Parts: sequence; structure tokens; C-alpha cells
Amino acid sequence: MNRQEIHIKEIKELAKKFTPEQIEGCISQQMHVGTNVCDISGTTEQVINDLSKARFVRDLMDKGMSMTDAVRELAKRIRLVQMAFKEEKE
Repeated sequence: MNRQEIHIKEIKELAKKFTPEQIEGCISQQMHVGTNVCDISGTTEQVINDLSKARFVRDLMDKGMSMTDAVRELAKRIRLVQMAFKEEKE
């Protein structure tokens, strides 16, 4: 399994397990303490990145979107940002 598959799986698990408020608390803890109660590890940048993505997915799910559609929306937005950076470099 490649890193991206593991990454998406982790985001899905976080979005299922925690509320947006709990995820936000974990982001804050990670920034201030260097660890978090959401039990996700890695560099602070990776952890905050993953938690932020999980928060986005969970917010969409709480608005009635299925997890699959919420993850697709996340991927769509990530691609749009990546394309903008790519165009900016050219």
C-alpha cells in the first residue's frame, strides 16, 4: 500500500472517530505541545495537515455529505490548489 492510500485511510478514520471540535482541539494541542489526543503522529506539519483534512471531511459529512463524496471534494480542492501553484511557477 502506498503512502497516499494510508494517508486517505487515516483521514477517513479520523473523520469518523472525532467531531470537528475534537479535531480542532488536536490541532491546537499539536501546535502548542507537539502531541495530541487524537493519537496521530508524525512531524507537526504532517499531523496538522492530516487533521485539517479530516476536519474538512467531517464538516462536509456533518452537512449531510457521504464520506466518499466528502473525500472526493477534498481531493478535488487539493488538485485545484496544486494546479494553481503549478501555473504560478510557469
